[in-house]
Amino acid sequence: MTDPTPAAAPFRERRAMTTTSGAQRREILFEFAYQGSVVRVSAIDPYTNTEVSMVGDPRLTEASLKAAALRKLKYVLRRDGKLP
Repeated sequence: MTDPTPAAAPFRERRAMTTTSGAQRREILFEFAYQGSVVRVSAIDPYTNTEVSMVGDPRLTEASLKAAALRKLKYVLRRDGKLP
């Protein structure tokens, strides 16, 4: 008998936080996908439908992984003119 769950499926976890950007408050969604020796972190701005991803060390704290993904998201939003 075979196990119906795939062994290679990454563990995914979604979390949300509210961040302040100037005078504007936004909800940012974070997704953590643990894949062996790395964790893939996605940061999503639902207001602009912008998503960025990065790969990090799973031994780092959740706060440091979120901070890095948030910095990248802010960079992309500014680059695209969606954030002042």
